[in-house]
Amino acid sequence: MLAKEVIRKKRDGGEMTRAEIDFLIRGITDGSMTEGQVAAMAMAVFFRGLSRHERVGLTLAMRDSGAVMDWPDADRPIVDKHSTGGIGDNVTLVLAPALAACGVGVPTIAGRGLGHTGGTLDKLEAIPGFDPFPAPERFRTLISKHGCAMIGQTDQIAPADRRLYAIRDITATVETLDLITASILSKKLAEGLDALVLDVKCGSGAFMQAQEDAIRLAEALVEVATGAGCPAVAHITDMNQPLASAVGNAVEIRNAIDVLRGDHADPRLLTVTRRLGGELLQMTGLAPTLAEGEAMIAESLNSGRAAESFAQVVAAQGGPADLVDRPATHLQRAEVTLPVLAETHGRIIACDVRAIGLAVIDLGGGRHVTADRIDHSVGFTGLAEIGAEIAPPTPIGVVHARNVEEAERGAAALRAAYTFGTGDPRKGALIGPRIDAESIRTESCVQ
Repeated sequence: MLAKEVIRKKRDGGEMTRAEIDFLIRGITDGSMTEGQVAAMAMAVFFRGLSRHERVGLTLAMRDSGAVMDWPDADRPIVDKHSTGGIGDNVTLVLAPALAACGVGVPTIAGRGLGHTGGTLDKLEAIPGFDPFPAPERFRTLISKHGCAMIGQTDQIAPADRRLYAIRDITATVETLDLITASILSKKLAEGLDALVLDVKCGSGAFMQAQEDAIRLAEALVEVATGAGCPAVAHITDMNQPLASAVGNAVEIRNAIDVLRGDHADPRLLTVTRRLGGELLQMTGLAPTLAEGEAMIAESLNSGRAAESFAQVVAAQGGPADLVDRPATHLQRAEVTLPVLAETHGRIIACDVRAIGLAVIDLGGGRHVTADRIDHSVGFTGLAEIGAEIAPPTPIGVVHARNVEEAERGAAALRAAYTFGTGDPRKGALIGPRIDAESIRTESCVQ
């Protein structure tokens, strides 16, 4: 079999067989395919697209290019969730320990920030001593003993995706539904899951700003995951304002701890957390209905069991044993904190969420290039919600910065991100359409 002939077949609109897809992915992984051939394959897929069978085959081949976890001795269902990326989205930090407290295993493989969005892995690295790259057997022990672990993608997990994405990034082939779907799911399916819930963001702070585009992605993800043998459900959720009132790294860890301890209620964050967790508990049979699953998540938070689970996992992965009790002692604090007063007072009717994400990067809380070092202490807290009436001296947020000049620049960016007016707030439903296998009539493609 020749790589150029398989690429020619796809270029001309043909459908690749599973054997041909496996051949290409082996070539990407072992380096026998040149960079030019990988780029040509990506471009052929970009223009010709993939059938459902090709999508599933590509996803499974990418998953199998590296280590795939299995859990033969697990005494609990193994589940996870994936978010397509947002601002102030620290759901994983709250949901994973809450699910563990409800009796499921959550082997979360987290990613870094992408574009204007924050990454869970960057947030976890704001915890002193936290080890996001435990050895595989240590990873298994964490799940067995504590019910969850939060780690980063290693070289052993879906290595074909790592090389393919790097080439897509420099050849203008990132924005294709087929390759996005395979990239996301190859890593999640490598976790050996019994169920997966997908949080597909939509709005000004999301990669998919139009709801119809978000629905198309959600349908593709559910269809391929189900076709690959992993039950999946997706929800479209709103990203027309930050999900939580804090955006950054250390500040989002502190925000999650406050929510876990019950010190602060972030209504939007809690609503999405309960819904995604409720879905997984229902999918695994631990809750008879979605409502009862949501109630179980709420109880794990209200009772303190989720906070205890989070504390245990942080300590087990090398972080401070008393992080939940004394977060201020351990988390980095910015040199300057500056309340941001609005120049126009009245009702907030809209928010440019992407601009807030970019402002955090400008403060040093994200990367312009891969080699950039993140300052975990910077960001925003106390962010006002759409619909809020702002009057002096109430701020629209607080900027955390390295110096006064950067604080003032961050304050200006935050002011510019909010729109004040007298009309109705441009505020969509927090949780939109639900997509499952039945709604798209998918069938297994596993051979």
